[in-house]
Amino acid sequence: MKGSIYKSNGKTLITQHYDNYLKSFDFEIEQIYVDTSYGKTHILVAGPPEGKPIFIFQGGNCINPMTLSWFLPLVDKYRVYAPDTIGHPGYSDESRISAKDHSFAQWIKELMDYFNIESSAFVGPSYGAGIILRLATFMPDKIDCSVLVSPAGIRLGSKTRMIKDILLPLILFNSTSSQKHLNKITDTMSDNSMKEIDKKVIGDVFKYIRLEQEMPKLTTKEELLHYQSPTLIIAGKKDIFFPENRLNKVAREIIPNLIAFKTYDMGHFPSEEHLVKINNDIVDFLNTYY
Repeated sequence: MKGSIYKSNGKTLITQHYDNYLKSFDFEIEQIYVDTSYGKTHILVAGPPEGKPIFIFQGGNCINPMTLSWFLPLVDKYRVYAPDTIGHPGYSDESRISAKDHSFAQWIKELMDYFNIESSAFVGPSYGAGIILRLATFMPDKIDCSVLVSPAGIRLGSKTRMIKDILLPLILFNSTSSQKHLNKITDTMSDNSMKEIDKKVIGDVFKYIRLEQEMPKLTTKEELLHYQSPTLIIAGKKDIFFPENRLNKVAREIIPNLIAFKTYDMGHFPSEEHLVKINNDIVDFLNTYY
């Protein structure tokens, strides 16, 4: 896609949110730029240098520090690499990468090569999980284990419901800027638990970003025949995009080494309470399999 993903002064506003989020973290973060064949990639790096590597991919149409903030307990023990996805809000280049072919796998390999990482653990919420599934398809040996949270790339929720509860309020919000319509979307996405700071970010993303509208390709069983790494899936019963009741059966059919499928009574955006449980699940999983 040619041209900027930002409308008017959107880049300034969104990167302001990004920087404010980073300031809220109480640990050191390095910001590194890596040249890849898909464009310049901005990566947040944190955690003990001697720690085992974990790559964390941001949710789609979101900012990297927001979804990174969901997994902060991992920074205590692991060396965390969190790239801004190219073509999504943040500091990376704006040309979009296809989530339907090998492109994301190649992009990740180039990032790993830069840091001399042969293989790693991977964590991804939403679109980020869909990216990991592209890597699992084309370069499965790069993945030591993976955690997919509310994952894209397996099965979609009800399109009718998405139109009614997300798309229509989004059209109304974009034409009126009314907080009421934004609240309708964020309440649906988070089961009424979204933090005010995140509502503001999401509102500005909706207003000032040309949104990525293509979901990652739905992964097939055949694509994952060579992917044998331990995998944990965490899903929400009230997730409008990727609900647990649609994911569960398909995930068990297509992922060869699915260690556990955990279900929480949550929306697409987890509440603070759910994040505590999710991180306990992830830490237990990593302690056992990584």
